[in-house]
Amino acid sequence: SWRSANILMKPKHHLFQHVFPFDFQDLEYCLDPKTKELPPLRNPDILVGENDLTALSYLHEPAVLHNLKVRFIDSKLIYTYCGIVLVAINPYEQLPIYGEDIINAYSGQNMGDMDPHIFAVAEEAYKQMARDERNQSIIVSGESGAGKTVSAKYAMRYFATVSGSASEANVEEKVLASNPIMESIGNAKTTRNDNSSRFGKYIEIGFDKRYRIIGANMRTYLLEKSRVVFQAEEERNYHIFYQLCASAALPEFKTLRLGNANYFHYTKQGGSPVIDGVDDAKEMVNTRQACTLLGISDSYQMGIFRILAGILHLGNVEFASRDSDSCTIPPKHEPLTIFCDLMGVEYEEMAHWLCHRKLATATETYIKPISKLHAINARDALAKHIYANLFNWIVDHVNKALHATVKQHSFIGVLDIYGFETFEINSFEQFCINYANEKLQQQFNMHVFKLEQEEYMKEQIPWTLIDFYDNQPCINLIEAKMGILDLLDEECKMPKGSDDTWAQKLYNTHLNKCALFEKPRLSNKAFIIKHFADKVEYQCEGFLEKNKDTVYEEQIKVLKSSKFKLLPELFQDEEKVLSPTSATPSGRVPLSRTAVKPAKARPGQASKEHKKTVGHQFRNSLHLLMETLNATTPHYVRCIKPNDFKFPFTFDEKRAVQQLRACGVLETIRISAAGFPSRWTYQEFFSRYRVLMKQRDVLSDRKQTCKNVLEKLILDKDKYQFGKTKIFFRAGQVAYLEKIRADKLRAACIRIQKTIRGWLMRKKYVRMRKAAITIQRYVRGYQARCYAKFLRRTRAAITIQKFQRMYVIRKRYQCMRAATIALQALLRGYMARNKYQMMLREHKSIIIQKHVRGWLARVHYHRTLKAIVYLQCCYRRMMAKRELKKLKIEARSVERYKKLHIGLENKIMQLQRKIDEQNKEYKSLLEKLTNLEITYSTETEKLRSDVERLRMSEEEAKNATNRVLSLQEEIAKLRKELHQTQSEKKTIEEWADKYKHETEQLVSELKEQNTLLKTEKDELNRRIHDQEREITETMEKKLVEETKQLELDLNDERLRYQNLLNEFSRLEERYDDLKDEMNLMVNVPKPGHKRTDSTHSSNESEYTFSSEITEAEDLPVRMEEPSEKKAPLDMSLFLKLQKRVTELEQEKQSLQDELDRKEEQALRAKAKEEERPPIRGAELEYESLKRQELESENKKLKNELNELQKALTETRSPEVTAPGAPAYRVLLDQLTSVSEELEVRKEEVLILRSQLVSQKEAIQPKNTMTDSTILLEDVQKMKDKGEIAQAYIGLKETNRLLESQLQSQKKSHENELESLRGEIQSLKEENNRQQQLLAQNLQLPPEARIEASLQHEITRLTNENLDLMEQLEKQDKTVRKLKKQLKVFAKKIGELEVGQMENISPGQIIDEPIRPVNIPRKEKDFQGMLEYKKEDEQKLVKNLILELKPRGVAVNLIPGLPAYILFMCVRHADYLNDDQKVRSLLTSTINGIKKVLKKRGDDFETVSFWLSNTCRFLHCLKQYSGEEGFMKHNTPRQNEHCLTNFDLAEYRQVLSDLAIQIYQQLVRVLENILQPMIVSGMLEHETIQGVSGVKPTGLRKRTSSIADEGTYTLDSIIRQLNSFHSVMCQHGMDPELIKQVVKQMFYIIGAVTLNNLLLRKDMCSWSKGMQIRYNVSQLEEWLRDKNLMNSGAKETLEPLIQAAQLLQVKKKTDEDAEAICSMCNALTTAQIVKVLNLYTPVNEFEERVLVSFIRTIQMRLRDRKDSPQLLMDAKHIFPVTFPFNPSSLALETIQIPASLGLGFISRV
Repeated sequence: SWRSANILMKPKHHLFQHVFPFDFQDLEYCLDPKTKELPPLRNPDILVGENDLTALSYLHEPAVLHNLKVRFIDSKLIYTYCGIVLVAINPYEQLPIYGEDIINAYSGQNMGDMDPHIFAVAEEAYKQMARDERNQSIIVSGESGAGKTVSAKYAMRYFATVSGSASEANVEEKVLASNPIMESIGNAKTTRNDNSSRFGKYIEIGFDKRYRIIGANMRTYLLEKSRVVFQAEEERNYHIFYQLCASAALPEFKTLRLGNANYFHYTKQGGSPVIDGVDDAKEMVNTRQACTLLGISDSYQMGIFRILAGILHLGNVEFASRDSDSCTIPPKHEPLTIFCDLMGVEYEEMAHWLCHRKLATATETYIKPISKLHAINARDALAKHIYANLFNWIVDHVNKALHATVKQHSFIGVLDIYGFETFEINSFEQFCINYANEKLQQQFNMHVFKLEQEEYMKEQIPWTLIDFYDNQPCINLIEAKMGILDLLDEECKMPKGSDDTWAQKLYNTHLNKCALFEKPRLSNKAFIIKHFADKVEYQCEGFLEKNKDTVYEEQIKVLKSSKFKLLPELFQDEEKVLSPTSATPSGRVPLSRTAVKPAKARPGQASKEHKKTVGHQFRNSLHLLMETLNATTPHYVRCIKPNDFKFPFTFDEKRAVQQLRACGVLETIRISAAGFPSRWTYQEFFSRYRVLMKQRDVLSDRKQTCKNVLEKLILDKDKYQFGKTKIFFRAGQVAYLEKIRADKLRAACIRIQKTIRGWLMRKKYVRMRKAAITIQRYVRGYQARCYAKFLRRTRAAITIQKFQRMYVIRKRYQCMRAATIALQALLRGYMARNKYQMMLREHKSIIIQKHVRGWLARVHYHRTLKAIVYLQCCYRRMMAKRELKKLKIEARSVERYKKLHIGLENKIMQLQRKIDEQNKEYKSLLEKLTNLEITYSTETEKLRSDVERLRMSEEEAKNATNRVLSLQEEIAKLRKELHQTQSEKKTIEEWADKYKHETEQLVSELKEQNTLLKTEKDELNRRIHDQEREITETMEKKLVEETKQLELDLNDERLRYQNLLNEFSRLEERYDDLKDEMNLMVNVPKPGHKRTDSTHSSNESEYTFSSEITEAEDLPVRMEEPSEKKAPLDMSLFLKLQKRVTELEQEKQSLQDELDRKEEQALRAKAKEEERPPIRGAELEYESLKRQELESENKKLKNELNELQKALTETRSPEVTAPGAPAYRVLLDQLTSVSEELEVRKEEVLILRSQLVSQKEAIQPKNTMTDSTILLEDVQKMKDKGEIAQAYIGLKETNRLLESQLQSQKKSHENELESLRGEIQSLKEENNRQQQLLAQNLQLPPEARIEASLQHEITRLTNENLDLMEQLEKQDKTVRKLKKQLKVFAKKIGELEVGQMENISPGQIIDEPIRPVNIPRKEKDFQGMLEYKKEDEQKLVKNLILELKPRGVAVNLIPGLPAYILFMCVRHADYLNDDQKVRSLLTSTINGIKKVLKKRGDDFETVSFWLSNTCRFLHCLKQYSGEEGFMKHNTPRQNEHCLTNFDLAEYRQVLSDLAIQIYQQLVRVLENILQPMIVSGMLEHETIQGVSGVKPTGLRKRTSSIADEGTYTLDSIIRQLNSFHSVMCQHGMDPELIKQVVKQMFYIIGAVTLNNLLLRKDMCSWSKGMQIRYNVSQLEEWLRDKNLMNSGAKETLEPLIQAAQLLQVKKKTDEDAEAICSMCNALTTAQIVKVLNLYTPVNEFEERVLVSFIRTIQMRLRDRKDSPQLLMDAKHIFPVTFPFNPSSLALETIQIPASLGLGFISRV
């Protein structure tokens, strides 16, 4: 095995010593003393891991193997180019590199621009087919298990996805659906592969002239029939058998009487009936669905399954030996019975012929029994034959389903064929396989040699013949006359031919005569052939039998007589085909009948052909295949199996080398290495090795510079050659140049390090010196501060001593003074207190005397009172005892009530209630007492009065004495009651006090309990508050998450809805296309002049012209197809189209009727106008004067036109018509004067019309007077009476007219001033831009500076030329329009003149005409509406939508003018309450916009213009809808303009949908414009010159792909963005919508850039990351300049920014891994790992990323839940919204320019 090593010392005594990096063992390598050749040299590290093996400097076996291993193991890259070959290593793992996003990324790309991939090969084949008009082939080869079938499948899937189908039949789906069918019947599990193809196939995918898939055709080779009856250990039969057994429980399969796979002999021999991870039942469903899709009906499918089940049951048929030469089948043998029932044959016949055979001689026929062994062999041969015929029948039906219904223009063939095979025992099938590989290898070698020769010839390199291996002798040994196949066929014809005799013939014919043929030493039944890959020993045993492939004819006849229809059909097909499918006994079936159309068979040819041997058939089919491949451009895919154990990403070097030799990859390397394998363009060489040149070596001519440098660097001129565009190097020269470059860079690095280290040391010294000085300064300062501190302390101590001594003396003095004052105070206090005591005694004695005397009086009083009170108490005690009894009874009941009701709250309530009741009773008693007192007082007063009265009247009323006594008794009684009441009151008060006391105790207890409850409540509230806060936080988090989720769902729903709208618009366009095609098919135009519609504009736009051209070009194509064989027409589609045609005819008829009706109305209106009275003479006079003036002006214009023509005819040089020439100036002057005069005439005509109308309204006579005499009288009166007044009025009107003219001139002057200011501003911007360009140019080298200035000047002149051409076109149109208007005016004036001459009498003509008076136009109060006639609707749509050019409208008029005009028309229809008119106008508007976008949908300005106007129309419908939500920002005048009669909410939704469709179309246009610029500008172009170096490239950077159309730079992208932004702003697009468009643009830029970065290994380097970050910063700067940073555009670039940062950060330690994981949150795990795997150092100073570091990253990111998708969806369109944006423009102020051609509508 090869091992890497480094040289330690030079060779001495032919010894070469080297060291191994991994184990550091010194070993010696002996050189050959004769050649003294070194072992294969290693490539520089910078070249290791290259995409293309031919880019390696040293091309040899170990270098190729090491490069493949590094890419496969370290970078996890399975594809590598080797010149024209794609090497694909099977990873034995599912990789996310085959999605539709990857397909879109490779679509349209050049082959060398992207990383190697099967899609790149498929794209190259597709592109070359379209460009070169030549059929292509993709040849996929390799060992079993290497991944051939998967590679072929992905190639077909690429074609199906990229091209699509030409019809609605979904042919691409059928092509892909053929894979599951062919895999189920042709693939099986082997020891090497779980899904091994046991046959070869060549699929031709057909394309039409537009390169869309229209069909396919399949050829198969060498089906392995022997697998049906025998499988080795750990292998399986074909998948279809196990799928049937797994689905045996289905109801429809009950009749097949199947069971477990272990029950059948044909499925259990391998002992491995189940494949891990494969569900056979599910695969059966897929197979049946594929059959249905390909048109195989359910009945045919059940027939296929019956035959397959019959084969399984046939394998279980057993034989019993009767003797050594005969055998029998047990009676009523169940497996045979089931077989016969399924096949529909007789049991006895089949049982008989399975045990017997028929022998035919010249005279008689014998039936002979056969032995058990022969019977088993015959049974197996029958099973193989049935399966082979069924396989052929299915392939036939698949081809019929895939057959193209139209003529095939070209095809791409995909060949999935077995690679070179060599086993311990090799037989006939290995011989055929290796024979096929010899043919393919020969074709491959010739193609490689041819490409090399073409490359050398194209570059004009001296051609030296390269010696390469030609395997024609080996092919001759096999297929030539008297070759191995001829001898085999000859031996098969011999009656007693055998394998031994055939072997002897081979030895006699070829041994010692052919160097490629050998005989083994120890065997006489084998031979050896030296193939291109290796020697192979073949065992002769079985060759003859396998070549004959015989089946007993009697068994076939029994099957042909079957009642089951499908079975005889299999064998009928066998008799008809040219090359029958009876294949090898191992048995692979050659199917070549579909390759070419056979000639007409002669009688008896079929029977002869039927007797051809398998070898002969295989040779013929192989010749046909080679003819097909030679007629196409081949593309090679070599599949490599990395190990035999199916371990993922495990590389076995020995097995890989064997396969690389076998598939011809190393031969390609050898051919390349023999010449000049390394090839550089001059620019690439200059960029890479500029460091080796001095400034004086750099010339303006890059080619000469490279030549001069190379002559100095490489002295041997044979080591390189100079071509036209490239430099060619011998092997090893690039490594030598890389070494020189690395040495130069290393020396530069050392010098830089030396300088930097010196600078650092100097800086360190300066810093140390500065630090020392600083330390000294601080030390000295510290010492000074210490001395100052000592002085301050000394002074402070003295001061402290002074104050201390003073304090002691003062303290002593204060103490003595305080003692003295205290003594004085005590003495004085004692004397004062004595005095006070004496005064107090006197005062108190007086008080005592006073109180004693009072007490004696009170005692006497109290004694008297006490006696009275005692009497009262005795009475009250008696009453209280009674009351006490009652209260005790009540107390007991209350106690009982308290015991019964324990509840604390109820007690409180009851007690509270009782207190309230007692209070109430107490209050009532108090009231009663007060009442009694009041009554008592009143009564006593009354009684007193009565007594007085009685006393006074005692003498008068002596009889009243008794009454007085009674009254006294009553008073006594009342007094008693009063006393009783007072006692009761007292007891009640006592009881109340007691009860109050008890209640207060209860209340206190309750308060205590209440406080406890409050504390508990507060605790609970606190807990509840905490829980509530926690719940609120969680709910807020959930709410935020749910809000985010709802926003995402809303965006998804909006996106889904907008995608549905997009799909709807696509289907609508498809429907329109079908309708147009149907119209073309129904109404085929006859040859001759094509009549144009009268309404069609004479000066049609360029878009209409181009569309007519394309239709005219498509017409012959459509006319050619019926001339071929007619395709079967889809009747349902035909009926639908026929129905649509009838509907269109009815619609046409109704429109014709409407047109006739309108014409009749117009005629009637004209007749009414003719019946009107003639105009008055004064007005006619005035108009005649105007006509004369117009005629004079017309003559003047004609004269000026004649002068112009003369000036042009005199000098017909090209300079005359150029801008700035005299004739050109004359033309401009004439045009301006004509336009000004025409505007004046228009105003005058309008004034005339208004005057006529006003006079007609003013004069309303009672009777219509038409007599001329009355008119004359009126005129005479006007002359006589009002002459002065008339003159004054005329003068006043003239002044007004002059004033209005002055105002208009003032306005025009102001407008002109504004335009001049705008021009000044634009000139300033242009000046700044020129200065920037000049600054940029000054930074460039002289050659580039000249080139850039020339390019800039050419661009400027081109733009000026285009602008002038556009102005000229506008002026031409204006001239034509003016001419038409002049003709119309002249015609009208002529008609008026004739009418005037008829209506005016001679007397009137003689009279003096009335002096013309200038009549000013009165300003009208407009309502913001536009009126138009119903029949002018189509003209309105045509002029305002269909023929409107956005550029002129956007520059000259207010933004959104068409939308305002349309809305004002809708307002007028709403004002008239005409729903039909509203509906018709809105429908026509929407359809018109759709037509414009369909015709000019690829023009950004058009799409942007109509997106802006559609949104403005939508906003107008909302703003004036009358809904409160939309009226907030309106002015009162705008609110008056709201719609009054109709609610147009549904049409708002339709317009919103239309706006979404236009937005999506705008995004597609943006994408198509930006797509070619992004990769070149963001990745490939070096914005920062000299940062990234160019690496060596291999053969894949070839010129066969599309040539470059010019490189784009970042400035190109920014210029394009500026263009988009300025156009959108000019069109008045809503700012929010502009932000969304910019966000979408930046997403496209970021996604496309990142996707290309992920698919290009050469772009993943540190320097490229720096370039990307710089480019992104420039884009961010553009956003800032445009004030768009809040648009969300920057966030869309975040994945790209993080990828660039990932390329630049350190990638070594765990800290680096942690930083990467936290930094790259916008990238998925797959993208991060992919970037790290692709990271490639451009210079040797950069380090590769270790595999262990990548695994660390994967471990850290394993918990991250993100999409497994590798690429971003570049086609993703963010859902768009249209925020309401009301307009402040007043509708009544809008003027309609005449340039729009809308003169038929009027303002209202």
